[in-house]
Amino acid sequence: MAEAKWLQISLTVDGELAEAVSEVLDRFTSGGVVVETNVKYRDAEDEGTPYGPVKVYGYLIIDAQIEENRRKVEEALWHLHTIRELPQPEYKEIADENWMAAWKDHYHPIPIGKRLLILPAWIKQEDMSRVAVKIDPSMAFGTGTHPSTQLCLELVEDYTQPGKPVIDIGCGSGILSIAALKLDASHALGVDIDAASIKATHENGQANDVDQFIETGLGSVTEIRDGNFSLKQAPVVLANILAPILIRLFDAGMADLVTPGGVIILAGILAEQGESVRQAAEAKGLVYVEERHSGDWVALVMRKD
Repeated sequence: MAEAKWLQISLTVDGELAEAVSEVLDRFTSGGVVVETNVKYRDAEDEGTPYGPVKVYGYLIIDAQIEENRRKVEEALWHLHTIRELPQPEYKEIADENWMAAWKDHYHPIPIGKRLLILPAWIKQEDMSRVAVKIDPSMAFGTGTHPSTQLCLELVEDYTQPGKPVIDIGCGSGILSIAALKLDASHALGVDIDAASIKATHENGQANDVDQFIETGLGSVTEIRDGNFSLKQAPVVLANILAPILIRLFDAGMADLVTPGGVIILAGILAEQGESVRQAAEAKGLVYVEERHSGDWVALVMRKD
């Protein structure tokens, strides 16, 4: 057996903590982060619903800095533990020639809604009846495995207007913008405060042959309203972030990005936070349209009359 070259770190947490743990592991690991959830099926035709605990994996290269890097991860997890109780991380050494296969084994095509298919970039599409969105999960948060992303994608499928643009706030991997473009949106503006997300959006856009229709840039609501990009408004605005940030963005003028008659799709919201986000949107003149749930998560659609 080959000498082990990677240290796999894993924690099993609930859906609420998965994103925070992913962010901590991604900060220190060099081999990407994997988020794995269970799926249950009602019958043979059911496409599956995520449920139960989430397992988050990260990979540290075993080199001269391994003990120092492991200490940094454990320290960061300890700080997170002071906010919300965490289980102890589990460690496993992975042989060098097997670690990439082990990492990729966690990803499979995911059918979303009636038409979409989230396809890991290295897997050949077999179900040609669906619109494939190819994503490299190693590059940025937004792999399609998280319930809030899946809810948002379902709504993107239902509300994207062919021939019309979309604005994606906090674009992450670009998954929502790419899905909208493959559903015939004319143009997508994706902004994020993380430069790695901008790079990932471009690379995923290229993998899906839609990069020429994606405009990206560092920033958020303020930069869009200031006219730093080609779009200041769109009939569909996407914001899959976190509830407290969504509320702050409404104070920054996020509702102004929606054209009259258009909608904003809000996700990344825990069920108990849904009412406060809805109230923040309604305070800016938006009208409730619908909401969808998956486990602990909710996504909202609000309309500008």
